[in-house]
Parts: sequence; structure tokens; C-alpha cells
Amino acid sequence: MKISLKLFSKNGYHKTKISDIVREAGVAQGTFYWYFPSKEAIALEIIQNGQQHILKVVAQGYRQTNGTVQDAVKSSEKLFKDLFEFAEENKNLIKLLLNGVEAEASVNNVIKETWVKVEHSFQNNIKRAIELGILPEKDPSLESAFLISLILGTLDRWLFSSEHSTLTKKSAGEIAHDLVSFEFFGLLGI
Repeated sequence: MKISLKLFSKNGYHKTKISDIVREAGVAQGTFYWYFPSKEAIALEIIQNGQQHILKVVAQGYRQTNGTVQDAVKSSEKLFKDLFEFAEENKNLIKLLLNGVEAEASVNNVIKETWVKVEHSFQNNIKRAIELGILPEKDPSLESAFLISLILGTLDRWLFSSEHSTLTKKSAGEIAHDLVSFEFFGLLGI
């Protein structure tokens, strides 16, 4: 699966052949078919597995108890740090999820579904913080849409930008801190 992901990310889905995957893995083509009936099946498994990991990270932000805004800031910073560390460790998966692939509709649908589920998880986290009185009454669907756009744009520029901006030189923890500061205190710098 790691080799398939690397090749899909590097060459694209359609340009990656099963023969390329098995050659790089050092196994027979029959071995591939023992585990996966098709290239589509391995792509779906890779994306669904990645989706589960990302959702697990985001689920950390769901609060069980009341707290202060500072507690929420600290909790969000940990969540984003974990999310960015996961992305840094899984660049090929993130590249595939950000850029999509020219593939069967089923593969593209799972990629879209991944980001919808991540956004929905953030929406649930925001709703819960509002219920607990940590955040003021807002539109969680709009807030989560803004947040996911901010995250995706930051990931893309941080991991894949060819420019050597200050963003590309920051660690996952530094980016998480900056993102949370922006999320909670915005452009006013409060």
C-alpha cells in the first residue's frame, strides 16, 4: 500500500500500473491480486485508511467537559499540531487528498467524502464548544467551512510549495500555534 500510494502521488493514478507497483514492491503480480482485486481497490483502501486516521485526529477536539477559551485554545493547538504532524509524516496521502486523482469515480468520491467528513467533524467540535459556552453562538457550518479551507490551504503551501517562504520553514507545532492564534483571535491580534 505504501508503494502504491507513493506511485499514485508521484505519477498519478492512471499512469501507475499494477506492474509498476509489484516491480517496486518486489513481489509477483499474483501476490498483488491475492490482496486486492484491482488498482481501484488498493486506491480506495489507501484513501479510506487515511480518512480514518485524519478523523481520529480531528475527533480529539470534541470536548467532553466545560472549560475556558484558553483551554479551548490549548486543545485546538494540540489537535492542529497532531494533524500537521500526521500530514508531514504522510505527505503522499495528503498530496493525493489535496490534488485528487484522475481515477474512477469511486476513488474521487472517497476523496471528496474524506474532506466532507473532516469538515463535519470540525463542525461537531464547534457545536460542542458552543453548547458548553466556550465559544459564542455562531454558525458552525460556516465556521467549519472557513476552518477547513484555512487548513487545506496551509497544508498545501507548507508541504508542497516550491517557494521558500517562512511558512515552509516552520514546524508542525509552530504552524499549529499560528493557525490557532488566527482561528481564535483573528486579524485583530487580540
